[in-house]
Amino acid sequence: MAAARETGKAVVKTGKHGVSRPPFMVGSIVRILMENFLTYSVCEVHPGPNLNVVLGANGTGKSSIVCAICLGLAGKPSFLGRADKIGLFVKHGCMKGVVEIELFKSPDNITITREIHVVNNASVWFINRKPATLKTVEEQIADLNIQVDNLCQFLPQDKVGEFTKLSKTELLEATEKSIGSPEMYQFHCELKNFREKERELENLCREKTTSLEKMKQRVERYKQDVERYHECKRHVDLIEMLERKRPWVEYENFREQHEEVKQYRNQVKKELKCLKEMQAPWTRKIQEVEEDLRNLDMKTRDNTAEIRNISQKYKEKQDALEMKDKQIEEINQAFRMKKDEETNRQKKIQQTQIIIEEWQNELDTMAACENLQPQIDAVNTELKKLQEERANIDNDISDLRAEKNSQEREEKRIIDRLGQLNNIMHMKEENLKMRFRDTHSALMWLRNNKDKFKKQTCEPMMLEINVKDSAHAKYIENHISDNDMRAFVFECQEDMETFLVEMRDHQKLRVNAVCAPAESYAETLPSRPIEELHRYGFYSYLRELFDAPPPVMNYLCYQYRIYDVPVGTQKTRDMIEKVIQETNLRQMYTAEERYIIKVSSYTKQNLSSNTCLREARYLTSSVDTDERGQLENQRQDIRNTVKSLDAHLTALFDRQKLLEHKDNKLRQEKKALLERGNRRRQLESKIGVKFDSLRQLEQDAIDLEKEFQLTNVKIKEINKQKSELVTELMHLMKKIIPLNVVKVALSLQMTRATAKKNRLQSEYKLKAAQLKAAQQRFYELDNKKQRLYEKCMELMKQARHVCRLGPGQDFPEEFQVAFQTLPNTLEEIDALLNEEKTRASCFTGLSSSVVEEYNKQTQEIQQLTEYLEGKKNELNNYKQNISQVKEKWLNLLKEMIAQINGKFSKFFSSMQCAGEVDLHMENEEEYEKYGIRIRVKFHHSTDLYELTPYHQSGGEKTVSTMLYLMALQELNRCPFRVVDEINQLLQNLTYNDKMTVLFVYNGPFMLETFKWNTKRFRKRQRRLSRMTE
Repeated sequence: MAAARETGKAVVKTGKHGVSRPPFMVGSIVRILMENFLTYSVCEVHPGPNLNVVLGANGTGKSSIVCAICLGLAGKPSFLGRADKIGLFVKHGCMKGVVEIELFKSPDNITITREIHVVNNASVWFINRKPATLKTVEEQIADLNIQVDNLCQFLPQDKVGEFTKLSKTELLEATEKSIGSPEMYQFHCELKNFREKERELENLCREKTTSLEKMKQRVERYKQDVERYHECKRHVDLIEMLERKRPWVEYENFREQHEEVKQYRNQVKKELKCLKEMQAPWTRKIQEVEEDLRNLDMKTRDNTAEIRNISQKYKEKQDALEMKDKQIEEINQAFRMKKDEETNRQKKIQQTQIIIEEWQNELDTMAACENLQPQIDAVNTELKKLQEERANIDNDISDLRAEKNSQEREEKRIIDRLGQLNNIMHMKEENLKMRFRDTHSALMWLRNNKDKFKKQTCEPMMLEINVKDSAHAKYIENHISDNDMRAFVFECQEDMETFLVEMRDHQKLRVNAVCAPAESYAETLPSRPIEELHRYGFYSYLRELFDAPPPVMNYLCYQYRIYDVPVGTQKTRDMIEKVIQETNLRQMYTAEERYIIKVSSYTKQNLSSNTCLREARYLTSSVDTDERGQLENQRQDIRNTVKSLDAHLTALFDRQKLLEHKDNKLRQEKKALLERGNRRRQLESKIGVKFDSLRQLEQDAIDLEKEFQLTNVKIKEINKQKSELVTELMHLMKKIIPLNVVKVALSLQMTRATAKKNRLQSEYKLKAAQLKAAQQRFYELDNKKQRLYEKCMELMKQARHVCRLGPGQDFPEEFQVAFQTLPNTLEEIDALLNEEKTRASCFTGLSSSVVEEYNKQTQEIQQLTEYLEGKKNELNNYKQNISQVKEKWLNLLKEMIAQINGKFSKFFSSMQCAGEVDLHMENEEEYEKYGIRIRVKFHHSTDLYELTPYHQSGGEKTVSTMLYLMALQELNRCPFRVVDEINQLLQNLTYNDKMTVLFVYNGPFMLETFKWNTKRFRKRQRRLSRMTE
């Protein structure tokens, strides 16, 4: 086999060059073509007709051939145990891959082609270059007896371990599918199904038989209850008949009462009619008296109206007379007021003259006004200076207040920003609490017990690391392991041990802790400046992307070499091959990927692997420690400034109060000086005003004599009007006296008529009382008759309802016959009814459901008996079928296992070992537990032991597995069998760091097959070993 991965084409051949191949079996693989498949760009393999062995180092593409065989023959990705999507088998960077397999068949070979598309993980099938469906391909492969899902025929690399773990049962089924006849596996499946159905039928028959016995016992108990129920039913029927007759007897009693009341009511009705005829004359007399009373009442009303009219006129004249008296009083009052006004005027004149005389005396005694202007000017000058100084102080205070407000606003902004930073820390702690509860509990303990440690302790790294730009958080989280992200960092080993003992032993918390190295690595320089890497798209090393306390940074530099891991951009990704070849970097980051470069131990070439970066989970929220420190310093400076401003303001306020006190004192002094200069002018002005007031009072004098004469004239005129009103009043009194006499006469007549009416009404009421009593008696009897009638109808309706009689239906003769045997009075019926109810109540816990249940159980017993007979017959049929199929299957199975055992034992004997294959069964009837047991012996001193995953060594398991598959191949010439990485069965202890011979048939620097000389290679190795010694 030769390969050229870089050139994109490889051809692999088996067998010696130039020797003709033996004929192939039908279905054997003649050719395998792979394009853009896994590690191959183009590769064509031509297997031989017999054993084909592919040897090579890890990663050279051996398993890729096996994957191509499986997927090219309609296998599913799950058969390989690798990727679950078909598109992942296409070579990285390509959109389509092709697998073409040519199978031997006479007269013409079959070529099956599968195109694999990355988009939508789709496949396109071709048979002999013509489009086909997956179902058609599967049918063609099945016709050739190819089973890529059978581990006994196709054993891929990731399924080798599963083959060794196959149980005896699974090995038997796989062997049946591989070399057995088609009906053998079918017989086995039928036996398992028949046996399962047989168990179900046996269990069902047992359950139904038990249920049938229980139902028969239950029916026997129900039989006694049914007899008691029938006896109880007889009592209930008698009770029902008594309850039917009782309402009829009650109806008859009420009907008789109704007839009696009806006769008495008719008699009272006749008496009522006679009383009404006797009362008619008295009614006419009362009506005549009432007519006389109405006429007298009308006359009285007319007389009263006329008297009321005259009285109204009299009252009006009397009111006018009183009004004249009030007018006289008002005139006298007006004269008295003028007299009082004149007296007051004389008093005011005297008071004004006294005041003028006092002010004149004061003015005469007042000295000439001295000159006060110089003193006033001096005071004004002082006031002006004070006002200027106060204005300056007010301006200083305003400036200081503005400065203080500005400082306070700045402090508030800083406090808000610090709150935001603290909130970010709180979010990080909440994230820690949610993901690692034990770590959070340890953090709380550490903060309260830092005094127990000798040196500095750091909280979990995910809290201590502050990323300068949140976009860089994903690089740091992908570079540092999750265990270290939540680890506490200590500077002292003793402190770390104290912490872990407390957390793990005492508090039982699962936490991580690391110890920073004693030597400082935080300032270690990178292998080259970052400026030299700018042309590759790198812009920084990991260390420069975040801040952390010195112990944390020291540990990360020591453990992860973050000072020498550059971070690049998409430009770096686009030229990654050039970067790997020219920079000799071991780790690097592009925009979305991480690259790790290693040197191959065989070819000394760079081997790179890349992984996509996962999104950041812990460091997306970071706190800028530099900003936080600057904010704290600014806040302290602002506090000091505000304190200084407050002291200056206090001094200014004190000075302001002192100036206000001086200002008030000067203003009072100025006011006193001004008042002294204005007193003489005020007195002269007041005296002038008083003289004007005195002249006005003297001009307003009143002539009392004249006013007295005018008052007398007005009073005489009013008295004349009063005399006329008195004359009219006397005339009205003469007219009203005769009318009052007539009113008295009419009142007497009304009294006599009313007395007559009362006498007649008394006699009428006596007669009416008798009539009313008779009417009341009639109404009561009529109501009682109606109630009895309604009661009778109700009882009739109730009696017919109890007997279940419809409207218009005649009373049944059977009820009449039954009623004749029953008592005829309510008392006797109630007594017999109570007696029967008492007897019926003795039968407790019985109902019609007992009979229904008895009949139902009897019917169910019959049905269950028939069902049980049918199932027993069905069980017998299944047993016969099992016996027939079992005989056929065991004959075929024993013959197959005997053949396998012969071949297997022969192969082991050729190696001077012993091997045996036999049929294993725990219970002859449990067909699902039948299995193939393989027993081997590799040493003469041991016995045959069953082949298990644990008893034999890896090499023994490898040999046994291969010989078993060869035995199967000998018995059934299936087209081919594939085993990938059979050496996976070997234990790890059998591997060595160095191998004596390494066969590599793939790679750009390998020798061709005919140039191999094993002896020369061994001599050279021995020569090199001696030189080394």
